[in-house]
Amino acid sequence: MDDMTAISEAMAPPAADKSPYIFLRGIGRQFHQGDATLDVLKGAELAVWAGQSVALVAPSGAGKSTLLHIAGLLEQPDGGEVYIDGATTSRLSDLERTRIRRTSIGFVYQFHHLLPEFSALENVMLPQMIRGLSRRQAAARAAELLAYLGLKERLSHRPAELSGGEQQRVAIARAVANAPRLLLADEPTGNLDAHTAHLVFDTLSQLVRATGLAAIIATHNLDIAAKMDRRVTLRDGLVVELA
Repeated sequence: MDDMTAISEAMAPPAADKSPYIFLRGIGRQFHQGDATLDVLKGAELAVWAGQSVALVAPSGAGKSTLLHIAGLLEQPDGGEVYIDGATTSRLSDLERTRIRRTSIGFVYQFHHLLPEFSALENVMLPQMIRGLSRRQAAARAAELLAYLGLKERLSHRPAELSGGEQQRVAIARAVANAPRLLLADEPTGNLDAHTAHLVFDTLSQLVRATGLAAIIATHNLDIAAKMDRRVTLRDGLVVELA
């Protein structure tokens, strides 16, 4: 049995496809503070399949953001391997890692990080134009995404003219504008009130299922986590499945 199939039954996929889109295998990560060494991740493993949403629920300081950064190829682990669509990534050059992030991975953060001088439409157009689409193609795709997320009447509005929930939906549209296959979200509703948080999450969840994304979403909101396909936590540097 090879590395990609040697995954516990607790991680069994929801559909017939037996190959996870992302597989974190034996991930280790250390941080050094003076003479002290902090082992944040100690052989952590996580597999996520297309169309599946996984809630990562853990206290602050447990390593949630570190795990997401490693999954998103923003940070190199000290040990282990990140498989993306079955391929290893540890020996990729910085340029190759950047290409994968640009084409295959979408990121959503707690703070939307929208460009304030640009409209909602323009914020969603930008990553597409950076990838090489024409302005017309990018505008059409951005308008379609924003309409799907309930923002058809907000295309020309700048971030300051949008509510917190609307801003985060624009950020979600921007994250999926280049049709990634993996979505990584770090507390995407953490800055919103409970009602708005549920609306934004429901929109995000619908998008994950409609597009077949594999999604890892870090959240402190247990009600939101309960709506996802799977729930995991970090315990003693390992990923542990929750009931």
